[in-house]
Amino acid sequence: MSTSIPSRLSDADLVAEVLRLARNARATTASLVAHLAELDTRRLYLGAGFSSLFTYCTAVLGLSESETYNRIEAARAARRFALVLDRLAHGSLNLTTLRLIARHLTAANHEELVAAAAGRTKHEVELLVARRFPRADVASSVRKLPAVPRTAAGPVGSVPAVAAAVPSGAATSAAPASASASPASGAPIVLTPPAPRRPLVSPLAAGRYEIRFTAGADTYDKLRRAQDLLRHAIPSGDPAEIFDRALTALLEDLARKKCAATGRPRASRGTARGSRHIPAKVKRAVWLRDGSRCAFVARGGRRCAERGLLLRRGAAHSFRNE
Repeated sequence: MSTSIPSRLSDADLVAEVLRLARNARATTASLVAHLAELDTRRLYLGAGFSSLFTYCTAVLGLSESETYNRIEAARAARRFALVLDRLAHGSLNLTTLRLIARHLTAANHEELVAAAAGRTKHEVELLVARRFPRADVASSVRKLPAVPRTAAGPVGSVPAVAAAVPSGAATSAAPASASASPASGAPIVLTPPAPRRPLVSPLAAGRYEIRFTAGADTYDKLRRAQDLLRHAIPSGDPAEIFDRALTALLEDLARKKCAATGRPRASRGTARGSRHIPAKVKRAVWLRDGSRCAFVARGGRRCAERGLLLRRGAAHSFRNE
C-alpha cells in the first residue's frame, strides 16, 4: 500500500476527505476495541505465547505502550457497558476521555456519566471527574532529587537539583547535566539527564489543583527568601500561597505592559499621521472588547479561542485568508 500527500486536492475536497477519514478512523478504533474485548475475554493471547493482552498488543499488533493502555482500558469498559462503543464510533467520546471516566463507571451511573463526558475535551472531563469524585489535597513539599547518573566512569561533577512545591502539589525537579574532565583522557564526561518530566496540572476536586514543575537552584533560593520575608503574613511558608501572590503581581505587571491597564488613565496626546504607535487607550479598549483573546472569526462562525501570542496568531490568520 502506497500513501502520498494529497497536494492536488482543492481546499474543499481536502477538508471533506479529512472528515471522511476521521469518521472511518473512529469506526475502526471502536471495532478494534470491541474485538480486543472479546480476545481478552477468551484469553487468546496465552495461546499465542504471551502472558498478557498488553504484551500481545505491543508485540503482535505493533501498538505503542500508550496506545495499548488506552485500548485495553476502553475494551474492558466496553465489556461492562456496551454503549461506550457507540460513543467511540460516533466521536462523542475518544480513547483519552473514556479512559478518564472508565474507572468510575458503575451500573448505576454509566449512562449519565458517559452522557456528561460526551463531546468534552480532556481538560473538561478531568474537571468533571474532579467535581464528582474529588481527591484529597496533596501536601506541599520541596525536595532535592538524587544526582544524575553518568554515562562513563570518572569523577562525578557538581549537579545541583532542587524542586519547588506549588499550589496543592508536590513538586519534582530534574538536575541539569554537567560535565567533568576525565583524568585519564582529558575528554569531558557527559552526564545523562533523566527522562524529562512533563509539567503537571491535575484537578483534584472542585476548585483544587495539583501542580508540579521543575525548578532550578535560583528559583529554589528565591522561594526560600520569599518564605523568610513573608513569615509575618504566611507563617507556615506555604509555597501555594507564595506562588499565588507572585502570579498575582506578575499578571498585574503584564496587564500594564501588554494592554496599558491602569486605574488612573491619562489623557492621550494623540497620534501623528502615519505613525504605527498604538495609544494606550486603544490598547485598553481592544483588550476589554475582545476579552483578552484572539478576535479572528472563521467563515463558519467559530471564533478563535487562543489567548497567547495574539499578534503572531492574528498575522497568521490574516495571511491564511488573503
